[in-house]
Amino acid sequence: MTTMTEASVREFKMPDVGEGLTEAEILKWYVQPGDTVTDGQVVCEVETAKAAVELPIPYDGVVRELRFAEGTTVDVGTAIIAVDVTGGAPAEEPAPAPASAPAPEPEKKSEGRQPVLVGYGVAASSTKRRPRKGPEVTVAEAAVQAAVQQELNGHGPAPAPAPAPAVAEERARPLAKPPVRKLAKDLGVDLATVTPSGPDGVITREDVHAAVTEQTAAPTAVPQPAAPETAATPAVASPGTARETRVPIKGVRKATAAAMVGSAFTAPHVTEFVTVDVTRTMKLVEELKQDKDLQGLRVNPLLLIAKALLVAIKRNPDINASWDEANQEIVLKHYVNLGIAAATPRGLIVPNIKDAHAKTLPQLAEALGELVGTARDGRTSPAAMQGGTVTITNVGVFGIDTGTPILNPGEAAILAVGAIKLQPWVHKGKVKPRQVTTLALSFDHRLVDGELGSKVLADIAAILEQPKRLITWG
Repeated sequence: MTTMTEASVREFKMPDVGEGLTEAEILKWYVQPGDTVTDGQVVCEVETAKAAVELPIPYDGVVRELRFAEGTTVDVGTAIIAVDVTGGAPAEEPAPAPASAPAPEPEKKSEGRQPVLVGYGVAASSTKRRPRKGPEVTVAEAAVQAAVQQELNGHGPAPAPAPAPAVAEERARPLAKPPVRKLAKDLGVDLATVTPSGPDGVITREDVHAAVTEQTAAPTAVPQPAAPETAATPAVASPGTARETRVPIKGVRKATAAAMVGSAFTAPHVTEFVTVDVTRTMKLVEELKQDKDLQGLRVNPLLLIAKALLVAIKRNPDINASWDEANQEIVLKHYVNLGIAAATPRGLIVPNIKDAHAKTLPQLAEALGELVGTARDGRTSPAAMQGGTVTITNVGVFGIDTGTPILNPGEAAILAVGAIKLQPWVHKGKVKPRQVTTLALSFDHRLVDGELGSKVLADIAAILEQPKRLITWG
């Protein structure tokens, strides 16, 4: 019998794919035991508190073991996959033991660990293992237990169960993308019960929603006459009649909650509002859509609002700052990393455009398009969500007039943009229908006093009312 030597086995550990993250959830495995892998091949997709990331393996070999199942949250530094780097054939199976002899215990691996990649953190705690399964129940034992239970319940001996195969076949895993799996988990839908409609039998979001509708619309079972008193059995509610659904708090939602609580109770928030006529800005947006220099780029009101905020920061640079509690210093930023709040299937994330202050209007439009597209596809990298200095959140896309946004940690201001609506407005002494919106600016009162905050908000409003100021002020 041949076995793997400890020297031939490499264990790939969960890396710190963000900045200081301590754990990640395994969303999907792309390999299985026995598969051959090569250096740089993606073996799994994991979700951190910041983004979904694909992990490449750093060496060649044959997969021997996947240490954790999909959906498991694993600490950084914990081995998640074992690979035989000799690339040889799989180890020979031991000869079957006699029926009367107990199955031999699998040989324990050495507790030693190979060095991890440069930059990968190793958790101080010991590696977590999945709990060992309890002893298996044979078919004969199951039959005896069933017969005894039937006797106790007064129903007489139970018929002998049909013989089961010696080894249960592994249940085929339904095909679905990670966002669809998350949706099914949130809605309490078992993907194994869903009929796929996508290509190659892939389950789509529509299939999950259809399954929920079927569960809700399922007719209630007709009550049966009361049976003679027997041993009481607990009632189990079907998914369609459940009154509550519990969703684990993890990933982006967990990180967002912690950040917002920390920000709300650390920075003293002040919010100011202004309602502004943006009719001229809306006309400019339509004109820019026809500009050949902007063809194929994302041109919308948010583009000009972002540019107006950048100009306002240029005129009032002290608002682009952060509070350093440890050193008791105010840090003035001479660059603007403009954050854009984006709602995604994974939750709210705030990627930012690096050095937005130095970009021309076409460059800003291109960066906005890439940011939104990447966020919707779930491909936003952790680096794209680090180092923001000021943020825009567009609640107007949901039909909301305005809000009181909470600051992102480490930032001094956040601008909320409300819905742009046709409203009666006094224009040149007459009441006319005009395009109007309400802006809200929240700021950290330790860094920004009422005068500075008011100046910034007034500048943004003035630019959106007369967009030619982008030229004269910018």
